[in-house]
Amino acid sequence: MRFLIVRTEIRTAADADIAAAWAGGGRLRDETCTPEPRRQVVHAEDRDAALLLARALSAVGAVRAGRHRVKVLPIAEPAPGHPYRWHGG
Repeated sequence: MRFLIVRTEIRTAADADIAAAWAGGGRLRDETCTPEPRRQVVHAEDRDAALLLARALSAVGAVRAGRHRVKVLPIAEPAPGHPYRWHGG
């Protein structure tokens, strides 16, 4: 399985937004609608390589200071016999 390693900026949230999300039971951030801005994207062919790259990106000063975050996302392989269809959909 392939992986995508992404370093993104963390969006700040106002106290009023946090209180509204908490009171309404909703989400403060919804990555499917408004993803965080990407700063760096790297691909890896297996889990061990992905975790090694994520560890390396986590050493960046902005990540250590809490302004960026590192995400490791699995990417589904294409279905055999259907080069343009993916397992997820």
